[in-house]
Amino acid sequence: MNVPTLLTWLRVAAIPLVVGVYALPAQWLSLPDRNLAAALLFVVAGLTDWFDGFLARRWNQTSAFGAFLDPVADKLMVSAALLVLLELGRIGALVALIIIGREIAISALREWMARIGRSRAVAVNWLGKVKTATQMVAIPLLLYDGRLFGVLPAAWWGGWLLDVAAALTLWSMLYYFKLALAGIKLSE
Repeated sequence: MNVPTLLTWLRVAAIPLVVGVYALPAQWLSLPDRNLAAALLFVVAGLTDWFDGFLARRWNQTSAFGAFLDPVADKLMVSAALLVLLELGRIGALVALIIIGREIAISALREWMARIGRSRAVAVNWLGKVKTATQMVAIPLLLYDGRLFGVLPAAWWGGWLLDVAAALTLWSMLYYFKLALAGIKLSE
């Protein structure tokens, strides 16, 4: 156990908080206050994702377990938030299915490629990072569902960015499958 891994565990622990905000009685928190709390929790959790990686590299505290847990925490956090947004009627089922389905498919692909000794063929690349960054901006905007700076409609921007993220999701999935196919051909 080290600080970067602890931060990752805190991100996992934040998942029921983001979801649970919406289960609170209306007398405790109004819907706009729930939206703000969920968005802030998601942003803080997202920042720990960047920070734990930074600290792990800086302090040379990378570990096999941390490398496993970090993407799992990210996928769980994004999936939970997407399901909340789906339940709230703020996103469509197709977008949620594309994003969550891609995460499952690519995780399975990476595991399979690791089993055949070709894990480097499907290593994370810039396209996956841009997709993740787009999602991590879109989701809190959709959770917030208010006006940014009293003017900009957060839900509109979040919806637009999530549509871009869904397109990037499909593109990156096809890209990873193409890399895997090339990796399989090389190993034959």
